[in-house]
Amino acid sequence: MKLSKKLTLSFVLVILFSIFIISLISNTMISNRFDTYLIEEQEKRFEIIRKDINNLFIERNRNLTNDDIASYADREGIYIEIRDLNNNMVCHSNNHSRGLRYGIMGHMKRHHRMMGHNLDNRGNYIEKTFPLISDDREAATLVIGYIDNSHLTESALIFKNTLYRSFIISGLITTLFGVMISVLLARGLSRPLLNITNTANEIRKGNMQSRVLIRSNTKEIVELSNSINYLGEALEKQENLRKRYASDIAHELRTPLTTLKSHVEAMIDRVWKPDEENLNILLAEIHELNKLVDDLKNSFQTLEGQMNMNKTLFDISSEIKDIISTFKPIFEKNRYALEYAIEKNIEITMDRDRFRQIIYNLLSNSIKYLDDNGKVFVSLDRVDDNIRITIEDNGVGIEKKDLPLIFERFYRSDTSRNRKTGGTGLGLSITKTLIEAHKGSIFVDSTLGKGTKFTILLPIDTSNY
Repeated sequence: MKLSKKLTLSFVLVILFSIFIISLISNTMISNRFDTYLIEEQEKRFEIIRKDINNLFIERNRNLTNDDIASYADREGIYIEIRDLNNNMVCHSNNHSRGLRYGIMGHMKRHHRMMGHNLDNRGNYIEKTFPLISDDREAATLVIGYIDNSHLTESALIFKNTLYRSFIISGLITTLFGVMISVLLARGLSRPLLNITNTANEIRKGNMQSRVLIRSNTKEIVELSNSINYLGEALEKQENLRKRYASDIAHELRTPLTTLKSHVEAMIDRVWKPDEENLNILLAEIHELNKLVDDLKNSFQTLEGQMNMNKTLFDISSEIKDIISTFKPIFEKNRYALEYAIEKNIEITMDRDRFRQIIYNLLSNSIKYLDDNGKVFVSLDRVDDNIRITIEDNGVGIEKKDLPLIFERFYRSDTSRNRKTGGTGLGLSITKTLIEAHKGSIFVDSTLGKGTKFTILLPIDTSNY
């Protein structure tokens, strides 16, 4: 069953059940309360009748006749008789004998019908007794006979029937509106979900450009559609990156392979001699190719969760000084300056080899883009629960438009990243991945023609990550 039909059916059933319960309870309570009210009014009427008969009883000096009470009884639609204290009948409202008293019931019903009272034929005859008081003591007994449902007058029955019909009509109208609202609400909920489902299916089929286009005030549906759109964008981006990586890898491999092929063909055609000089050229290309393969391997394996981390506690201050000492001869050979300001005795828990790889990549990257009088400055200090490392150079710098992209694989800007430097465009990507694997962050600030500054923040204790 479709979601819209299921929601509509559910809403309608709930509405019908609610209307039935409310109508049943309301009708029963109002009807019972109305019956109670009518009975109370009847009791009040009987009390008034008792007072009138009692006054007449005193006024006639306790000598009442049948005629005295007959018209009163007919007017009220009841049977009246008076008995003395010995239970002997004194008078009654008609000429029926005591043995025929219950035959009066038919007469009373006919009377009520003539008065417009639609009584139930199944009503029972009931008598109630009241004391007649004279000289502050009971002098006789008043008997009032009536039909038990005589309180249900035509007006009362009309009221109850009107009330019953009003509940039915209200229930039908409410049900109709409920069905209409249920259909609209079900469609309002199901259409966006159907749109989202269709979009998800399109993405699953490979259409990464498919997006959810809905207008809804329901927060959960909006969040779901935003999540699907975000997923589609992420998958599209990953698909584009995958295609670009494949293209870049093919391009990076093609250059050294083409060089090797051309040199080997030249040797086969005896254009080149297979002497030591030419073989060293081939060996250099093989080294470049091997380096590229290693960089690719590191690039795809240094994803968080896939690296083998060997975290230990070590003195990072001494470690950076050792790395700087290793790079000193390279800088001096190129007449570059390598300066530093290292805070002493800072210990950190992380993978030492991965840390060395981070610093090696950044220093190797910096030296490639220095001009005359080039200088690199390295600093280390503690900032709260983190350590901060900065590597700043006065090289060619990076254009502002290239800064957000320099940590992507194979990316090389036009001015500072080109094949003449020997870079593959993987070093900074690997560095960023290693830093983030230790729950750290790396930032870059650069001005074209003035230099570049990399800032690394690492938590002092990464053993729990």
